[in-house]
Amino acid sequence: MKGTYLKFFLDEGTRLHGILAYEWLLEKAKTLGLHGGSAFRAVTGYGRHGIMHEDHFFELAGQLPVEVGFAVTDDEADRLIAALATEKVSLFYVRYPVEFGFTAGRKE
Repeated sequence: MKGTYLKFFLDEGTRLHGILAYEWLLEKAKTLGLHGGSAFRAVTGYGRHGIMHEDHFFELAGQLPVEVGFAVTDDEADRLIAALATEKVSLFYVRYPVEFGFTAGRKE
């Protein structure tokens, strides 16, 4: 199947509507009917402000980058981005075409 890989980048400790942003984003996607998503915590990274965050000290807990990714149809990607705009949530994302499926056919 052809579709979109939609990846969001955010800080680990960022909150949206009172919960961690990556958890909120995964829940929002689930309510929109997306079939799966994953959050990955980075070892090190920096964002638009140029501040490097590394996983060396306990004081940095909550500051590391997190990537939240979805392999979805183009329509699902559009719906998620539109839902975030409606909620006035501003997150940086990358969107690119992918092919996805199951190696031995679909298994439920």
